[in-house]
Amino acid sequence: MAQKPKLDPHVGRLGYLQALVTEFQETQSQDAREQVLANLANFAYDPNNYPYLRQLQVLDLFLDSLSEENETLVEFALGGLCNLCPDRANQEHIVQTGGVPLVINCLSSPNEETVLSAITTLMFLSSGPGRPAEINALPVVQCMLRFSLSASARLRNLARVFLEDFCSPSLVAEARSRDAQSALGIPLPRASGPQCS
Repeated sequence: MAQKPKLDPHVGRLGYLQALVTEFQETQSQDAREQVLANLANFAYDPNNYPYLRQLQVLDLFLDSLSEENETLVEFALGGLCNLCPDRANQEHIVQTGGVPLVINCLSSPNEETVLSAITTLMFLSSGPGRPAEINALPVVQCMLRFSLSASARLRNLARVFLEDFCSPSLVAEARSRDAQSALGIPLPRASGPQCS
């Protein structure tokens, strides 16, 4: 991810974050948009920034970016959401604005970093109040079963944690018994194990 930018003490944190958001919205350069989104995702790592990022609607900016064709923008946006997800208010915003299906769609990304962030984000959202039912839909659980066979240790291990900690044994057993065809369209990321098919 991009280097964390230094704050200008004369501008202040809110002003600096506002400048980043404005630059992202106004620039025509894909490279600049990627850099700005990476910087915002890095700022999302610090809980002290959560109120400012909510005020500036950065959660919505991240969610909107999940539908971009540019895989790098999707990766950074999902990384930002993942960084914001330990906070209950951020979790609620993502759920209430329809973000869960957008995150689930990212499980089909060819980019392993995006998939890892998607799984981690779903795990955070599962631990919040009123766990969204979509997170434990059979196609998602079947996809996690396939990810648990990945050649990538990071992906394999994270999928196994998801299955063990966020799915009931009966749900995992049902997903295993279902026809593999129901998880079509959710392949494993590049450079990983056997593809979902």
